[in-house]
Amino acid sequence: MTARIYKRPKNAMQSGRAHTQDWVLEFESAHRKRPDPLTGWAGGADTQEQVILSFPSLDAAKAYADKYGISCHVVPTSEPKLKLQAYADNFK
Repeated sequence: MTARIYKRPKNAMQSGRAHTQDWVLEFESAHRKRPDPLTGWAGGADTQEQVILSFPSLDAAKAYADKYGISCHVVPTSEPKLKLQAYADNFK
C-alpha cells in the first residue's frame, strides 16, 4: 500500500484560501484502471484509492503513515509566481 502526501492547492474557481494549509494523504491505486464493459468508463475494484485523509502538518501525515506501515512519498509544493503589474501598464 503506497500513498502520496501533498499540500492541498488553492481552488482556482474561488478567491478564498480555505483548507490550503492542510496536508493530504492520498492512497495510490495498486492496479491499473480498466474500462467498464457496459459504460466504457475507467474504473477499478480498488476502494482504497477513494480514501483521502487530511492533516494539519506534514509531520502529522508522516507520523500516521509510519504508525500504520504505509510507504509514502511527499510531493513538493510549488510557490505561486506573482506578476506584479500596475493598472497604468494596461494603457502603454
